Amino acid sequence: MRISSVGTAYPPHRYPQAEITKALAQRWEGKMEEPRILNRLHANCGVDFRNLVFPLEAYPSLVGFGQTNTAWIAAAVELGQQAVTRALDAAGITAADISAIFFASVTGIASPTIDARLINLMPFPVNVKRTPIFGLGCVAGAAGIARASDYVRAFPDQIALMLSVELCSLTWQDDDQSIANLISTGLFADGAAAVVVAGANTKLAATQRPSPRILDTRSTFYRDTQHVMGWTIGDLGFKIVLSPDVPKVVNDNLLSDVQGFLSHNNLQLSDISSYIFHSGGPKVLEAMETCLSLPPDALAPSWKSLREVGNLSAASVLAVLEDYLVNNPGEPGTYSILAAMGPAFCSELVLLQW
Repeated sequence: MRISSVGTAYPPHRYPQAEITKALAQRWEGKMEEPRILNRLHANCGVDFRNLVFPLEAYPSLVGFGQTNTAWIAAAVELGQQAVTRALDAAGITAADISAIFFASVTGIASPTIDARLINLMPFPVNVKRTPIFGLGCVAGAAGIARASDYVRAFPDQIALMLSVELCSLTWQDDDQSIANLISTGLFADGAAAVVVAGANTKLAATQRPSPRILDTRSTFYRDTQHVMGWTIGDLGFKIVLSPDVPKVVNDNLLSDVQGFLSHNNLQLSDISSYIFHSGGPKVLEAMETCLSLPPDALAPSWKSLREVGNLSAASVLAVLEDYLVNNPGEPGTYSILAAMGPAFCSELVLLQW
């Protein structure tokens, strides 16, 4: 089974980080005890540009969960269709070739889900299997690939599609000037990504294009860490839970997770040629580099993604994966680890071979 292609899509409204910071400072004038802290926090997010689903001046008119979630549904369908179309085109297939769809998001809810709405817009088979995933947050990009690989392992003649749409700007909270919310408004951004995962007996599995095989996956749950990241959900929508303990959790767990995973596959860290990691933020990436003793620039594509589009939650690791497929494919036979961490707290590891 292989990752055949990735397609990404971003909203048209692209802003420098400083412009977003200025707009939020004006919007929250009089609400912050120390307005300069917003500038400092945003400047330290490692983000240069972000794409937003609406123009900056439109956000103050979105009030309450109902309005923001309705906006999320419409935009998620549009961006999701763009990402799926690009992934299918890159793989040389159509929606009619897909047997299963896995959809992940943590920035809005819908029933029927976004994947169902896309089936009404695209020629997916009417008997396509759907698995919507909500609540995994940043880890859902890697987890979605893992669950799609589970599916095609069971059905090697079939092709699965994994889609994530995250519109983090629609979770901004005007009445929350906590450090966590100020950081999140400087770190997270909007975007979508889709991945085609092909079973071993499909025509895509025999392609000569760079498309890594999925050898193994591993999920790890860290008990009693639910306070580290997530949402509290109320009348005004999603309010961020973001603890400064996130880098510590990475430092305490990632190395042993990776070593145990590799040992199970008769490998060690020295066998890994590249690390396709979620762009969680500067402190998270630094923690990953430190605990794994990675060489300089080992996570350069993750840092690049963070600078250019911000943290896209579940879609981030998929955007980094696209960069590897298009610009930095591994040499034949080499190994990569794709990884993300997120609410619970938990990690998801995917072992790839080019």
